[in-house]
Amino acid sequence: MAKKKIALIGGGQIGGNLALLAAQKELGNVVIFDIPKAEGMVKGKALDLMQLRPHDGHDVTITGSSNYSDISGADVIIITAGIPRKPGMDREDLLGINLGIMKDVATNVKEYAPNAFVIVISNPLDAMVYAFYKVSGFDKNKIVGMAGALDSGRFRAFIAMETGYSVQDVTCMVLGGHGDTMVPITRLATVGGVPVTDLISPERLKKIEDRTRAAGGEIVKLFGNGSAFYAPAQSAIEMAESYLRDKKRVIPCASLCEGEFGVDGYFIGVPSVIGSGGVEKVLEFTLRDDEQSELNKTLDAVKKTVGETGL
Repeated sequence: MAKKKIALIGGGQIGGNLALLAAQKELGNVVIFDIPKAEGMVKGKALDLMQLRPHDGHDVTITGSSNYSDISGADVIIITAGIPRKPGMDREDLLGINLGIMKDVATNVKEYAPNAFVIVISNPLDAMVYAFYKVSGFDKNKIVGMAGALDSGRFRAFIAMETGYSVQDVTCMVLGGHGDTMVPITRLATVGGVPVTDLISPERLKKIEDRTRAAGGEIVKLFGNGSAFYAPAQSAIEMAESYLRDKKRVIPCASLCEGEFGVDGYFIGVPSVIGSGGVEKVLEFTLRDDEQSELNKTLDAVKKTVGETGL
């Protein structure tokens, strides 16, 4: 059986980790694409990764390129292209610069890989995934933004750190935009099926929610230059694997809503079933009034950023 093909648009810190994780899981052959002035860097990363394979026996090929024709026929495209956040910048500050990059990427992906399942990581996430959708004309089920997957992972990590119990047994979700207005649904969070509200005090839970909302900024501050890359890469690979292996994972990610949760025409973080058909379904459930009101707030923030794209 022919191997699947995964194209990574952007070969920076997230791109390099995506290539490593995709190779380790043997999801398919990998192409790391970047602009011509970064061609040596992505070819170097690809060659380094090719030389890592004998140690673990990953039989896939990894190549670097600055030529869009090399992404031809990709099954999955993961887009990290754009500049990362610097201290003092919020995700919205990146909009102008990254919008131009995203329009160019969408045009080329449409030409060379029109049947791909596309995962967008670039910030500001909710606007970037919307821009790709508008410019590419892709079906809504073939385009998704990596938001809630990362935010929920952070929420899970903080709950595990607080309780000292296995992160494997923590289940929780974060809905809404990928920014400070995101909505952790704490009442549904569990550790091994036990509600976290029975394990952690309301005050500590509030602190964990706040830390989850600001988790990306916390890392930006610590780095002093650049933003998170290990966890975002793993979150996107989880989504790609569910698509390629038809796992039907339920992952909170930025999917196009058409009425679900009262959202219409915007990409926002919602529980999404990812299988071989792409985003096969958005799982809707009844929100409490306070949760719905938080979600409406995050939707207003998403609408504002999307409005600024002019698309």
